[in-house]
Amino acid sequence: MSSSYSAKDIVVLEGLEAVRKRPSMYIGGVHKTGLHHLLWEIVDNAVDEAINGHADRIEVTLHTDGETISVQDNGRGIPVDIHPQYKKPALELILCTLHSGGKFGSQNYIHSGGLHGVGISVVNALSDKMCVRVKRDGKMHEQHFSRGLAQGDLRVVEKNLRGTGTEVTFHADPEIFHDGVVMDPLLIRERLNIRSYLHRGLVILWHDKASGEEQRFHHEGGIEDFLQHLIGRKERKPSHEGIFAYRGDGELRMEIALCWTEGTDEQFHSFVNGIPTKQGGTHENGLKNALVKAIRQYVNLHKLQPKGTNFTPEDIREGLVALLSVYISDPQFQGQTKERLNNVDIQPLVEGIARSAFEQWLNENSTSARAIVARISMAARAREATRTASQMVRRQSPTRRLSLPGKLADCAESDPSKCELFIVEGDSAGGSAKMGRDRKTQAILPLRGKVMNTENADLKKVIENKELNDIVQALGCGVGQHFRLEDLRYHKVILLMDADADGHHIATLLLTFFYRHMTTLLHQGHVYIAQPPLYRIEINKQVHWVLDDAQRDWLVSQAPPDAKIDIQRFKGLGEMMPEILRQTTLDPRRRTLLRVSVDDELQTNALFENLMGKDARFRGEFIKERAYEIDEVDVAI
Repeated sequence: MSSSYSAKDIVVLEGLEAVRKRPSMYIGGVHKTGLHHLLWEIVDNAVDEAINGHADRIEVTLHTDGETISVQDNGRGIPVDIHPQYKKPALELILCTLHSGGKFGSQNYIHSGGLHGVGISVVNALSDKMCVRVKRDGKMHEQHFSRGLAQGDLRVVEKNLRGTGTEVTFHADPEIFHDGVVMDPLLIRERLNIRSYLHRGLVILWHDKASGEEQRFHHEGGIEDFLQHLIGRKERKPSHEGIFAYRGDGELRMEIALCWTEGTDEQFHSFVNGIPTKQGGTHENGLKNALVKAIRQYVNLHKLQPKGTNFTPEDIREGLVALLSVYISDPQFQGQTKERLNNVDIQPLVEGIARSAFEQWLNENSTSARAIVARISMAARAREATRTASQMVRRQSPTRRLSLPGKLADCAESDPSKCELFIVEGDSAGGSAKMGRDRKTQAILPLRGKVMNTENADLKKVIENKELNDIVQALGCGVGQHFRLEDLRYHKVILLMDADADGHHIATLLLTFFYRHMTTLLHQGHVYIAQPPLYRIEINKQVHWVLDDAQRDWLVSQAPPDAKIDIQRFKGLGEMMPEILRQTTLDPRRRTLLRVSVDDELQTNALFENLMGKDARFRGEFIKERAYEIDEVDVAI
């Protein structure tokens, strides 16, 4: 490394080079989430036109290649006249320059999904092909771009047209995105449907040219319809009559819809100017505070507090499904991906308005209010009933408890940040893992068979289940409302399952458990999925470890025609010698781990509800929609 450091070492990235150099700073990553973030940026621009009263129709088209996508709106159209200072068409300036656009002033956009001014220019920088067509002044203007640069001048391609609007078509750059640039139609459709709920009167049309699917999203009931959709999708039974709904355009434009159900978790879905804030923020905190204070005020006023029981905020919010949508003129998000609202002045504003409206609703709807209080009382009693058992789980040390004699092979390291827990499928695989591990930092916990499906299970049933109880005790951080991340004994919790259908099913069951009862583990990135090889392939005495059939086929196709090829398929982890398991799966220097993250709370919640819930209809639809991806089905008869 050179010791000199002078002006010549300073690199200035021109235009949009900075975006291509560090894409994760702008879109959150270069995998599936970042890829789809490009689309949301374009859709958000179209929605901003609708929010401000300039558009009422958006069309999104996924083309036959499954990679190219178009977004068209009937808004005012991006300006195409020459900018007086930069002497370029405004369209080219917006597409090729960061922090440019019409949202920094208050004249054109009262409410917007974000004022960073980097949205469409980032999409341009990270696309190898982009075409923007603008209909204004009776003409259709068109300009092409690639990797942040204009490919030719803006030109007029049609004349004597009526109406206005913008159409953006782009193809993400394969050089940037590690997992490819194939779009997920299910994810896109779900997000577009949500957009239509949030903006009453807005029509969103979805076209999937690959499958031939076309759908129209239009919900006049707005977020009240959305609430009914969320409750009905999980077949939750409301705990009271009616729902609380509020719409206001006074000091703060805000919409709220909420209802208590018989479910045991709480669901808050918040939005700012139509942007989902999956990590909440000041607006969501304001609503939570408002509900707790309003309920306590009502309970005290009518003397409904049960003797010997106090209502915690968690008791009050248990079973609650709530939607909050606010519109503000200057949203300050945490990061370009807009996952959390940071405007400090919004929290007291939301809290004051929501508390007043909700207190009035409680007093005007006494039957519903008393049913809500009864629901909260039931949650408080259930909390008291499970507290002792949960505390016992947290207090016990995994190395001393009698329920797992010899099953947990703990590690010697005392620093949790250096410790890993492998949850292994079966005693046989557990034996190989114990012999192949690094005893200093790696602990092994074998499981016996498939664990219970916790999608619809309460905490009491979870604690009573031996396999899940073993996991909770090994982790040491408690469960449910008593979860404490600072007590986590291993900062890497790794699911090590066979690379077959049963192994995938067990991993899914465990992920369901973590998502429903230890959600923070997933949000903080402590859960991983190991990638053991399915094949050992020897080509001319050179050994390759292969994860799946596709990798096997590709590797064999690359071999010389006269190569000597030996293929061995592992039936399970128990078949592997400890040394092989260590080399391929346990050794941090050579292994591959997949970190489990929650990128979209609504999408993740819906996925678990649909795939792991009681209603099989959703799974049937999921299978039908994905059937075209499967070439062969292995059915045992």
